[in-house]
Amino acid sequence: MPDYGGSADYHAAVAAGGPPWSAGELRRRIGADRPLFPPGQGWAYSNIGYLMLRERLEVATGAPLGESLRDLVLAPLGVEARLAMTPEDLAGLPGVAPGYHPGWVYHGLLLGAPVEAARLLDGLLSGRLLSPALLAEMTRPHLFDVPLGDRPWTQAGYGLGLMTPAAGAKVLRGHTGGGPSSSIAVYGVGRRTAAAFSTGEDPAPVERAVVAALT
Repeated sequence: MPDYGGSADYHAAVAAGGPPWSAGELRRRIGADRPLFPPGQGWAYSNIGYLMLRERLEVATGAPLGESLRDLVLAPLGVEARLAMTPEDLAGLPGVAPGYHPGWVYHGLLLGAPVEAARLLDGLLSGRLLSPALLAEMTRPHLFDVPLGDRPWTQAGYGLGLMTPAAGAKVLRGHTGGGPSSSIAVYGVGRRTAAAFSTGEDPAPVERAVVAALT
């Protein structure tokens, strides 16, 4: 599906500081009814799938996403985090652009310290949430060629919901996230996990910090 992260209109609306579009308006603006290619015939990064997953999860559980995350993921792993719903939830936090509304992250924006991000990933990779078969499917790397610039990776890759880049001979599993005025990287290799946060938008420094801690 098309990715709203690549939409100039989306970034302009976020920068303007207004309220988020409705999910229907987002779909209309990015053309979500027009897949980029037939199923199985290509690959592209897209966050719109996670909006669709959120909607289906909320229907299946009968609860808002924040409650489902707390009950199904955060509490079982002992992770201290919460879902941001309004600009007031972000007040006073480092790396947040003034007036930014967390609703622009349509699949949900979790708030927590970097150590909690590392704890969450460690719990996932250790098999405490998923069966071995599902975890293997989620972490199986799909490697491809993209420009890496000054990022620390020797090879880019993705699993299902996880980035699987290589640093030297080691394949890491985790994710790099970013938004207006901040970046975070959280990755694991073996039973070691690390996270780094920055108030800059360039992902390379936090990725290099994590690689240095893990390799």
